Amino acid sequence: MTYAAVSKPNRLVRSLKQLEVVPAFARGWARNLVLRRAVPFTGTARLDFAVMTPERVEVAIANERRVQNHIKGVHAAAMTLLAETATGMVVGMNVRDDCLPLAKELKVAFKKRTQGALRAVAVLTEQQRALMQASDKGEVTVAVQVSDESGAQPIECVFIWAWIPSGPRKTSEPSGAKPRAAKPVRAALN
Repeated sequence: MTYAAVSKPNRLVRSLKQLEVVPAFARGWARNLVLRRAVPFTGTARLDFAVMTPERVEVAIANERRVQNHIKGVHAAAMTLLAETATGMVVGMNVRDDCLPLAKELKVAFKKRTQGALRAVAVLTEQQRALMQASDKGEVTVAVQVSDESGAQPIECVFIWAWIPSGPRKTSEPSGAKPRAAKPVRAALN
């Protein structure tokens, strides 16, 4: 069974599809505007959402003062943000609407000094995407490669993303315990 047979576009995919009415020359700008507003820190760093498909997400960051370290390269935190955003977006484009994606684990190894701008490419396999559609809870290790302008990969990253049902969390009461009455909001604020 292929992914296309089991997949239904989620909210993020449907939202991005609405941008197809924007003229092609302005579509990237509009996509950046929408996504930077949805995740404000990506706007602060001025991430560029270059490619956004359920199979592959590419996000870039320019080597400009706002994200530089003391040696004029892209700061370690900005490199990590870049990789996390690419992996999070590819997961976000595949998780069902009734589920919430959560970053579970991150491992980053800084291998060499960066040269210029960076680009992160995150990919999900067909099997990972099908799993996300089939279950309301789980986790995936998301492949991501971060390259600089020289083509080198200055960092190596491993991201594990989980997803859980997005509805209200159920807490279990000890057997025999009476459920507590909810406090009125006004009383709780005083």
